Amino acid sequence: MLRGGGPCSREIVSTLISSSCGRIASLLLTALGSEQSEMKFDALLSRLSHPPAFTSVRVHTCAASTDHIKKLLTEEIRKQFKGWPMSNIAVLEHPELPDVLLIPVLGPRLNLQRHSIEVIVGAQCGNAVLRGAHVFIPGILSAPKRMKAGDAVSVYSDICGKCKRGAVEFMGSKTFVGNGIAELSRNEIFCSNCTLRGVGIRMAEPVYISPSFDNLLSRFVFLQNLPSVVVSHVLDPKPGERILDICAAPGGKTTHIAALMNDKGEVIAMDKIANKVKKIKQNAENLQLSCIKVFCYDGTKALAKEGIWDGQGPPFLPESFDRVLLDAPCSGLGQRPNMACDWSLKEITSYPPLQRKLFRVEPHLGEGGMMGAGLSYDQRKLLQRFDPSSVTEGGASVSPSDLNSSQIAHLIKSANRDTIGFFIAKFVKVQDVS
Repeated sequence: MLRGGGPCSREIVSTLISSSCGRIASLLLTALGSEQSEMKFDALLSRLSHPPAFTSVRVHTCAASTDHIKKLLTEEIRKQFKGWPMSNIAVLEHPELPDVLLIPVLGPRLNLQRHSIEVIVGAQCGNAVLRGAHVFIPGILSAPKRMKAGDAVSVYSDICGKCKRGAVEFMGSKTFVGNGIAELSRNEIFCSNCTLRGVGIRMAEPVYISPSFDNLLSRFVFLQNLPSVVVSHVLDPKPGERILDICAAPGGKTTHIAALMNDKGEVIAMDKIANKVKKIKQNAENLQLSCIKVFCYDGTKALAKEGIWDGQGPPFLPESFDRVLLDAPCSGLGQRPNMACDWSLKEITSYPPLQRKLFRVEPHLGEGGMMGAGLSYDQRKLLQRFDPSSVTEGGASVSPSDLNSSQIAHLIKSANRDTIGFFIAKFVKVQDVS
């Protein structure tokens, strides 16, 4: 769906596909053998259980400069971590992505003392805690009868989803994510007549130290994984263009595209799930972006037959857009941290390949494609693959003192590798085929 006519139709017009997993593992099995494939898969699952070494923050450059937000973030971190090693941490600017700031994640802290009062949270809540969040009340599954507000508690994540809400204790598989202070008693959490919101456990000693971004500079920054930010830069939208984001929820890339266009032009965002569509609209409104139009629509039916387009929403006629972004549905295996990985290698191999032909893309971060994926050596070099299993070093350890240029370069290199799992490929239309 690329727009015909006008100056853009004969120029390079991009269609970009991205996925947080999408690995062609069945062909990998053939290339490496089952034993090596299983070892690589186990290494990947191990890395996925830890957060990335850096928290990446995309600056909403339509509202503020990267330099200004860097100063504000540095001040906020000092407030949050007064007296902690994190208080003097360096907020880094990414040298190739001008709207990205990187904040080192410190940890894991393996020698934290465990408290006798144990609180069990859901796996999703536990993952959020590992990335700097406090425990919100809906995420709490179990707490002992004696727990009251002000108690020091140890927080564990139910990694297998076996804990029943309201249990007084849990003996199943669980992973320690840190210590905190209870904001409410057990009775207040589980015996209220209404659904409670807000913080239930305020984390005081998390296993990984990372800033909390709850309502932090929400009009100026967007918490977004590094590879997801790269996607929109690769798409390279221009002011005045018409862009389609097919599977757009929750809207991180949609809003980034609009920002890169200086909110000039038109960004059509679609998703087939109504609740996800609401989230796209909320993010667009929060960042005060007016060029985004959102539709609840199945992307597989987005192409209209000639002569039946109503001129408003989907389906659209062929040649309707300058650029198209497709964040294809996938297993989501690459998301980090994820301590509840229950996939098997056999399940991952069931996902079909999303592309074969690859072209050069900029900026070119990440590694090349895997052997056994049906690509030549030159083609593998054109793929941008972010593979957590390739990282062997431990968590980030950053000195509070000023960093020299070589230290910063080393940290940026680490941030480019220790991310969520992801890949990017760019397809370019060089001329009309009609």
